[in-house]
Amino acid sequence: MTSDRGRAPLTGVAYEEALAAQASAARGDTVGGSTVGGFTVGGDTVGGSTVHSGRRGPGAAPFDPLRLCVYTTVALLGWLLGPLAVLGFAVVGFAGYVRARRAGLVRSKCLLRDTRLVLAYLALIVVAAVAAIVLRFFT
Repeated sequence: MTSDRGRAPLTGVAYEEALAAQASAARGDTVGGSTVGGFTVGGDTVGGSTVHSGRRGPGAAPFDPLRLCVYTTVALLGWLLGPLAVLGFAVVGFAGYVRARRAGLVRSKCLLRDTRLVLAYLALIVVAAVAAIVLRFFT
């Protein structure tokens, strides 16, 4: 482990990933059959060791495509509920990003990266969903 002097403190996504890696190491979780003993920041290993190869050997658990099930469920709800589902998901997303930004998240894993852009995008979707609801029921 190297000295952390002269290095900026971890913030946002890096901080969250560091906390997750520490919690995973404390639980003794494995990645691809290897123990996760630390995480890497800027090429330096933090927490004692590095994450070993992600290769799957015999006996390793198969990949679980949970995200695909989640995406399908979200699409189905959007199809069934229309603008109400869009409004609901956008409000939940907006509230989540507001909370995360207040907690210090400035860079997101979202394609837009900057949380301000993500918040503006979600706010625009909320406005569009409200407009669609109003137009559907009052015209």
